[in-house]
Amino acid sequence: MKLKIAVLSGDGIGPEVTRQAIKALKAIAEYFKHEFEFNTALVGAIAIEKTGIPLPAETLKVCKESDTVLFGAIGSDTFDKNPYQDVFPEQGLLQLRHDLGLYANIRPVIVYNYLLDNSPLKKERVRGTNILIYREISAGVFYGKKGSSKDGTASFDTFNYTQSQISRISRAAFTASLSRRKKVTLIDKSNVLETSRLWRKTVLEVSKEFPEVELDLMYVDKAAEKIITTPKDFDVIVTSNLIGDFISEQASALVGSKGIMASASIGEKYSLFEPIHGTYPSAIQKGIANPTGAILSAVLLLKHFGLAKEATAIKKAVIKAMQLQLTTPDLNAVNPITTEKVGDFIADYILNPDLTDMNIENIYLGQSTII
Repeated sequence: MKLKIAVLSGDGIGPEVTRQAIKALKAIAEYFKHEFEFNTALVGAIAIEKTGIPLPAETLKVCKESDTVLFGAIGSDTFDKNPYQDVFPEQGLLQLRHDLGLYANIRPVIVYNYLLDNSPLKKERVRGTNILIYREISAGVFYGKKGSSKDGTASFDTFNYTQSQISRISRAAFTASLSRRKKVTLIDKSNVLETSRLWRKTVLEVSKEFPEVELDLMYVDKAAEKIITTPKDFDVIVTSNLIGDFISEQASALVGSKGIMASASIGEKYSLFEPIHGTYPSAIQKGIANPTGAILSAVLLLKHFGLAKEATAIKKAVIKAMQLQLTTPDLNAVNPITTEKVGDFIADYILNPDLTDMNIENIYLGQSTII
């Protein structure tokens, strides 16, 4: 298969972790005889620094001329600490989602047995957790009309949704549940918000198309509690943009490190894949950023294009790295390896899948990559 991949590594640790995802994809291309072309472009704070805007027209052109987008991270302390600026990096991602027609942000939340000790919750509480979150990202408060009074003492943000926007992502979530535990949980605030009432009515209608799927309706405050107390109760979650932003971040804490979390953003034509972590300014160029989330985003990319064997090859390499504790300090504080070496190991393992653990210990743990 030939794939043109736009690479928007962005800010902070984005370039470091994205390089490791590209290593894995290049290893896949070599092993499985594919052709992957990577085209880089600017987005976020670095784009503002070089062009004055967070999403240059050239970047959007590169994305639209590619088959998909591999994204790194976006943001900067400089902008975070100055609320008076009119231009900020995150506008680039919001505009990109809008211009590419991306509407479903999909986040798998999987607690791996190898990392149970890293979770802040008790093992028996999180063991076996496997949640798939469908967050609507084309509408809601992030895209609603907003403004401030002339004297700056009052502000407003409007929360807009249409029935078609809700039904589109709801069908996607229900369809995904068919190959899982056949359970969908709608998380809303319909006892207060009018838009949430529309969400609840629309999802109830869509559920009639999927009689074999159990539908659970839950207010966001109750859901926030249950994600911590009984996370295994959830299978597929569907929710709005703002609620999904909060809930998915909370759920990510279950796995032990946000650095291993991946996501996909899907539209009718375009797609984008990225780790969920931020720019992690204190880790830049120190070799301590975990690239696993970026690499697992490449897994989601391959699955999206029907390359199941290839996706499994990367996933096996990631799991092997976890088993051998070949990880960055967030997961292995005693004897960590660097960001680059995690990427090297995973690429090596893809190209040499028959190596035994003894071979790996003799070769890789001796600080040289596999030949």
